[in-house]
Amino acid sequence: MKADFLGRVEKAGTCTGCGLCAAVTAGITMAQAAPGYARPRQIGSVSLAEDSAIAAACPGLVVDERDHPHLASEPLWGPALFTGTGHAADAALRHQASSGGVISALLVHALETGLVDFIVQTRADPDRPMANITTVSASAADVFSAAGSRYAASSPLAGLEGWLARPGRFAFVGKPCDVTALRAHARRDPRIDARIPLKIAFFCAGIPSAAAGQRILDRLGVAHDDVAAFRYRGDGWPGFATATRRDGSLARMSYADSWGDILSKEVQFRCKICPDAVGGAADIACADAWYGDDRGYPSFEEGEGRSLIMARTAAGDALRLSAEKAGKLSTAPLAVTEIIKMQPHQARRKRQVLSRLWAMRVVGRPVPRFVGVGVADAARLEPLHLQLKSFAGLVRRFIRGTA
Repeated sequence: MKADFLGRVEKAGTCTGCGLCAAVTAGITMAQAAPGYARPRQIGSVSLAEDSAIAAACPGLVVDERDHPHLASEPLWGPALFTGTGHAADAALRHQASSGGVISALLVHALETGLVDFIVQTRADPDRPMANITTVSASAADVFSAAGSRYAASSPLAGLEGWLARPGRFAFVGKPCDVTALRAHARRDPRIDARIPLKIAFFCAGIPSAAAGQRILDRLGVAHDDVAAFRYRGDGWPGFATATRRDGSLARMSYADSWGDILSKEVQFRCKICPDAVGGAADIACADAWYGDDRGYPSFEEGEGRSLIMARTAAGDALRLSAEKAGKLSTAPLAVTEIIKMQPHQARRKRQVLSRLWAMRVVGRPVPRFVGVGVADAARLEPLHLQLKSFAGLVRRFIRGTA
């Protein structure tokens, strides 16, 4: 019999691919489903206790951040003890990373000070260059080689039991939905907070399909089996989508073309209703601190990387301050009101989440429960005609079968 949680998520179409269900029960494994998203597949029985534990933390069913952190939360950008911009002091790391290298610099500092013994993070799969794997980083060299955004599916929580079985404490780096699920599961599993003192996220614009990645290769004129390595970004800011052929030759396209024209068009459905794409449940969250104008148009011209930094808990802010003091990080404070110039898409999506949830209700789709993430407050910031446009557009896509 199909697990109850799995039937509910499939009916709603709201799986994030985080992999938590595969960590909780051996009856679930993660696999790729068309057109190239990570999805749970039931391979054995799932007990009622396991089903209940998964349903309580699955971000496809619930996002409840009322108890974390204990700060006033800004409706678009979440809670923060510190908001600023910055970059890694290490020039090579700043260049290697996608947006200033702040997360990578913080990870290196956490390792070097003994705050953590290793890091769980996502990097390119050496056997499938377009795809991702979850890996352990235990040195600055490991962090450096894993740096850079990966616009493909990842399920970092699937290996949670294995990471918890290793000796020592570790930092976890993941998508906002991964961190949300981890926080929720920690309510039932005290090992998580005891063993994972740092939970770090990045602002996420959504997970594209593997098919969208293939379209980049097609446009570049590179055969899939001729790809020896692939970078979605980085090696500059924002950096180029770069395919390295087996003979060492390169083919590349701009971030505006790769993300703007291709990848962003095939983001999975759950990402389009995400109530916390800015990592509100993380200890610290980072993003591109694009240089934008008053009209809300960020510039994607190549430059020196700059990160937006939001330290959301005492642990996150302590790490930031310690890294600055050690000379690993350079930061400057930023007014929260300036973020919208850097991340206008995130603001627009958050303002329209409520209208999209109503569209789901109208067509009879199950609706996830979003609590403590300011969805209603954000909706009040969006003009009514834009809410109605968002609502009607999604209803049309449901009717056409394109959502």
